[in-house]
Amino acid sequence: MTPRSTLALILTGLALTPVAAVHAQNASDAATALPSAAVLASPARPDADRAKDAQRKPFDLLALTPLPKGAAVADLMPGSGYFTRLLSLELGASGHVYAVIPAEMVARHPQIPQMAQAIAANPAFANVSVVVTPIVDFKVAQPLDLVWTSQNYHDVYGGMGPETALHMDQAIYQALKPGGIFMVIDHVALAGTGTTAPTTLHRIDPDLIVKQVESAGFRLVTSSPALHNPGDTHTLPVFDKSIRGCTDQVVLKFQKPLKQDHDN
Repeated sequence: MTPRSTLALILTGLALTPVAAVHAQNASDAATALPSAAVLASPARPDADRAKDAQRKPFDLLALTPLPKGAAVADLMPGSGYFTRLLSLELGASGHVYAVIPAEMVARHPQIPQMAQAIAANPAFANVSVVVTPIVDFKVAQPLDLVWTSQNYHDVYGGMGPETALHMDQAIYQALKPGGIFMVIDHVALAGTGTTAPTTLHRIDPDLIVKQVESAGFRLVTSSPALHNPGDTHTLPVFDKSIRGCTDQVVLKFQKPLKQDHDN
């Protein structure tokens, strides 16, 4: 079955029984472990973050990844720290959030870690630490329950190359606990646009993500329509003023199998 077929089946609820069963269980878990509304209303969140909530739908997205008490998570390429702050507040003092920044990006733009460092220095986010690591050698100080990356996969695939993206996926696989989750959210490109759309439009064909991540050993368990925008033609750069902030985005939840004999 091709990645596009797998993605289409999951979106329409027609996936094969094992995947459908996991999808149903995930929905049940999310229903009993939704992120607290207090997290979104926290005074520790800057006004700029709250202003983005209607478009970024954090409640819907965080509900896809209910986390156990004491969870360890990584926000890969955190940017302004929008999800870093939310994950920090959701986990509380018992958990930990690693804001992971690729060393390759820091080499070109030394100021990039400053935003994450400012978050980690804020007492309201005392469970955050910043890690700068080569993207192909992704690792932190402890096994992870979740790796989260939003609007970044296209940058790695297009800016650093498909092979680098694959090596990143493989390193993330090793960094996660068995059963751990890899969440990938990104701007949708037209099918078949390959490496062109990531570099020119800052978008990516979802099939490329699915194919690469599954080849690293993960399985796709959920594809959420939470950020779907049928009005997006997928042909404009994401920074175009007519579409910026409301692009059609794919939301993919991958899981590392529980059985270690599947490890790469």
